[in-house]
Amino acid sequence: MDQTRSRLVSTASTMLVAVAAAMWATDAYFRPGLTKQLSAGQIVLVEDLLISICLVPIILINAGSLRRLTAGRWLALAAIAVGPQAVATVLFTKAIGYAFGPTGLQFDVLHEVYLLYLLQPVFGLAFARIFLGERRRRAFWPFAASALIGVYLIVFADNPAAPWQIKHPELVAGLLVLGAVVMWAAGTVLGRYALQDVSFPVTTGMRFLLALPVLLVIVLVDKGGAAFSGYSAGQIPAFLGIVIVPGLLAMLLYYLALSHTPASLATIAELGYPLALFLIFSLPTPVGQGTPLQPVELLGAAILVVSVVTLNFLKSRNIVEVPGERLVVPSSAA
Repeated sequence: MDQTRSRLVSTASTMLVAVAAAMWATDAYFRPGLTKQLSAGQIVLVEDLLISICLVPIILINAGSLRRLTAGRWLALAAIAVGPQAVATVLFTKAIGYAFGPTGLQFDVLHEVYLLYLLQPVFGLAFARIFLGERRRRAFWPFAASALIGVYLIVFADNPAAPWQIKHPELVAGLLVLGAVVMWAAGTVLGRYALQDVSFPVTTGMRFLLALPVLLVIVLVDKGGAAFSGYSAGQIPAFLGIVIVPGLLAMLLYYLALSHTPASLATIAELGYPLALFLIFSLPTPVGQGTPLQPVELLGAAILVVSVVTLNFLKSRNIVEVPGERLVVPSSAA
C-alpha cells in the first residue's frame, strides 16, 4: 500500500505542488481581519506556534533520525525556517502595506509588488541550477515561459500594460518584495535538498519549530513592551483557519510532493498560488469579493494549468535532470 501511494504521489507530484500552493491562497479568508488588529510579526508568531505544537509529536518520534543529520542538512532546515518561514513572510506583508497608504490604494505600488513577485520562479530556477545542479532540457523552457505568461495575464487582467506604466516606484516596497521572493525561491531549493535525508513531516515540523525564536525576536524588536498585547479570544477562529488549511495541511502536502519533484518543476508549480488567489477574489460575497472573471484571466488560467500538467507529464521523461543528493559547486547556468 505504501509503495502504491508513493508511486501515485510521484506520478502527480508536480500537480500536487500546485495544489498545495493553491491551498495557501485560502489564507485570504483569515489573515486580512487579523492585520487590522495585530502586526504582521504577531500574526505569524502565533500561527507558527500553533503549527509547531501540532507537529512536536512528529519531531519527538523522529528525534533519532535528526541526530544523524549532517551539518549541511541542519543548515538547510535552519535556513528554511529563518528565511522563507519567518523573515520573508514579514517582508512581503510589510511590502503590501505600502500599497494601502493613508491616501488610499496606491496602484503603482501594488502593480510593482505583484510584478516583482513573479520573479520568484526565475530565482528558483537559477538556484536549482547553481546549488542542486539540475539541468533542464530544451522542452522545459517553452512550458516554463508559458506558465509565467499565464500568471501575468491573471494578475494584470485589468491592464496587461500596467507594470510598464509605473511612474513612481516605491523603492522600499520593491526591496522588501525582492528580499521575500529570493528567500522563498531559495526555500524551494533548500527544501528539496533537505528532503533527501529528512521525511516530509519532519521537514515541515522543523520549518515551523526553528522559526519560533526568530519570529519572537522580530516581534520584540518591532513592538517592544507591547509585543503580546492586542490578542483576544475573538481572533481564535481566524488563527485556526490559518493554521489548519494554508498552514499545516498545505505545507505537509507541499513537502510530500516536493520530495518527488525536482526544484525546477516545483518553483513553476508554485504559481498555483496567485491563480487560486485571484479565483477566490472572483467568488461571490461573502466567500469572495465578487470580482467578475475576465476573458484574459480565463485565458491565463488555462495557459498555466496546461503548462503545469504538461511539465508533470514530462517529468517522467526526465525533462529535468537531477544529478544526485549533494549540493554541487556553483557552475554556469542552464
